Amino acid sequence: MVQLDFYGTLVAASLVLLLGRGLVTRIGFLRNYNIPEPVAGGLVVALLLLALRGLDIDVRFDTSLQTPLMLAFFATIGLSADFASLKKGGRVVGIFLLAVTTLLVVQNAMGIALAKTLGLDPLMGLLTGSITLAGGHGTGAAWGTVFSEKYGLASASELAIASATFGLVLGGLIGGPVARLLIKRVQVPGLKQEKPRLPKGFEQPNKERSITPFSFIETLALIAVSLLVGSILNGLLQGTAFELPTFVCVLFVGVILRNGLSAFGLYQVFEREVSVLGNVSLSLFLAIALMSLKLWDLAALALPIFIILAAQALIMALFAIFVTFRMMGSNYDAAVLAAGHCGFGLGATPTAIANMQAVTQRYGPSQIAFLVVPMVGAFFIDIINVIVIKLYLALPFFAAV
Repeated sequence: MVQLDFYGTLVAASLVLLLGRGLVTRIGFLRNYNIPEPVAGGLVVALLLLALRGLDIDVRFDTSLQTPLMLAFFATIGLSADFASLKKGGRVVGIFLLAVTTLLVVQNAMGIALAKTLGLDPLMGLLTGSITLAGGHGTGAAWGTVFSEKYGLASASELAIASATFGLVLGGLIGGPVARLLIKRVQVPGLKQEKPRLPKGFEQPNKERSITPFSFIETLALIAVSLLVGSILNGLLQGTAFELPTFVCVLFVGVILRNGLSAFGLYQVFEREVSVLGNVSLSLFLAIALMSLKLWDLAALALPIFIILAAQALIMALFAIFVTFRMMGSNYDAAVLAAGHCGFGLGATPTAIANMQAVTQRYGPSQIAFLVVPMVGAFFIDIINVIVIKLYLALPFFAAV
């Protein structure tokens, strides 16, 4: 076994990003279908590690940096959200939230129906529904433990992790092609279009920015405070009716910092540093997550489970094209939102942001998409998902399990 330490993992993640950029630059298919660079590089490395495992060479990474990077990314999302802008996007957020909630219901209904059709425990249908697809690895692992201990479902945690892994991969792969299909129907803004409001940092991460060491440290301090206070808040909420994932608490603290400091005239958040640090955190997080994928877990999935997950990926793509796109206005912003919905509908909010970045880097900015998706994908979806899951568990055939 080859074990890479903290520094080795950081070097490997950086090389994955460089590999991904090279692949997307040189391979027309990846570029035309807007495949995010971390996804392209990460999957190549994951496949290489799968081949090495066949030769009895097991390569493992130090993933201790993965969670802090994810939390730092959500902190920057919070620091980028000012209440004035959110108020302007209120109606759009509401409509998108309705589309997202509808998909959660559809995913669970599809999972349960297919599980019963294939002769599986309906709990497996829930685990291959919104729990792991919209919820991701963290939510999946938590509910997997509950299903094992309370309902006696064997290998629930392993199934949850494998399903979440499948969703993470597919979420990063189908968002770009879905957006490419939809963009053919709309007018794109173009890369030269300038809009004065809201930071373009998350939309076009390669745009040059002027950064000074002192302002960079100020922004780094804001992110660090968001991580610290958010983690403390999460600890205080553990075991209460208001318990939330850590990243939601961190995002919430970031929002309060941004708007509180501004309201009292104490400090104006420097959005360019926020976007730079956010994009660096996002890219490294996705690189580590994807290059650490244990693809053999997916290979070990029984055929019925694989059928359910493949059907969920198809449903996600069709829902984004025929529901999300139309509900959000059938325009360019709607196409970018559809790509983002594929990202966190099957995987995670960082995947959604990466999907949208791949689109806006090529076709032009979509400020409303980068306002709506982080707030819905990082905050509201987890709360609503818990409610939807508990309502499904209240159904009669689950009570009898």
